[in-house]
Amino acid sequence: MITICAIASGSNGNCYYIGNERDAVLVDAGISARQVIARMRQRNLMPEKIKAILISHEHADHTRGARVMSKKLMVPVYMTSRTYMALYPHHRPMAPRFFEPGPEISIGSFRIFPFLKSHDAAEPCSFRIEHNGLNIGVFTDIGAPCENVRNHLGLCHALFLETNYDEKMLWEGSYPWPLKRRIGSDHGHLSNDQAFELLKNHSGQQLQTVFLSHLSAENNTLEIASNRFEELRGKFEIRLTSRYDAGEVVFLK
Repeated sequence: MITICAIASGSNGNCYYIGNERDAVLVDAGISARQVIARMRQRNLMPEKIKAILISHEHADHTRGARVMSKKLMVPVYMTSRTYMALYPHHRPMAPRFFEPGPEISIGSFRIFPFLKSHDAAEPCSFRIEHNGLNIGVFTDIGAPCENVRNHLGLCHALFLETNYDEKMLWEGSYPWPLKRRIGSDHGHLSNDQAFELLKNHSGQQLQTVFLSHLSAENNTLEIASNRFEELRGKFEIRLTSRYDAGEVVFLK
């Protein structure tokens, strides 16, 4: 069995928990260590089970809590060397473990498959995490769904998938034009529409649960994102995440 939970998901901070009976990993730590631990305990998730923190890229909403979290729990932080060099110096963990995108990593009883994606960062990666034949994807901060994303998505039983913005809200909103272009570019973020098409065309039959993740506070709403995926609810569960609290804990068998 695998336990999954979005500890935080949004442009103000991201952290995703994947665990089993013995081990757990966090993907990103973009809120404070204190908040991560408090939110985990509110959902009866044990920080003591965490074996590692995986960092997808250097942006602060994915990294700001990793250094302190690593020290508190005495666990390693995994990232690429290019991500490490691009980090703010005060966000750099004391003893990072570097990986290359592509080759498999073993952490506790998990097999981790990091792969490159399209985003405006030094060496951005997403992760597919496997245990006993169950695969969990953490796919956020993706400008355009490349072949890597499509192939790994097709193997997933559950998925944290970016639905960052509603097209109408972004382009008609108050953001300055350069920021709108960055968000909407092939190196920015996935819109509701892009995520919908990705799921519709590339999800596997085994996919059970999709968490709509990394929603913008200014350019999306939970209602708009949820409604966009109504057509797919017969195929799998569509669940929401929050920037303010840990989300629902889901158990996969």
